[in-house]
Amino acid sequence: MPQKKRFLLRLDPAIYDAVQRWADDEWRSVNAQIEYLLRDALRRAGRLPARSPAGADAAGPGRPPGGDEQGQERESAGP
Repeated sequence: MPQKKRFLLRLDPAIYDAVQRWADDEWRSVNAQIEYLLRDALRRAGRLPARSPAGADAAGPGRPPGGDEQGQERESAGP
C-alpha cells in the first residue's frame, strides 16, 4: 500500500473540537474523520481521482462500505 502524505494542518480550536466530537460519534480518529470529510467533498465535486484496483476502500480501513457493522445504511451528515 502506498504511504500516505504527511503535512501539518492548522485549525481553529472550535473547528477541531467539532471535528473531534463528530469523529468520536462515528468511532474514528480525528485524522480519519478529516480524511473521510475531504474524500466525501472531493467525490461530491467530481474531483476524486479514480481508485486503483489495489487501492484502499473509499470507506477507509476497517469501515464497511456504505453501512455500519450491522449492515445498516449510515445516516447522511449533510443536506
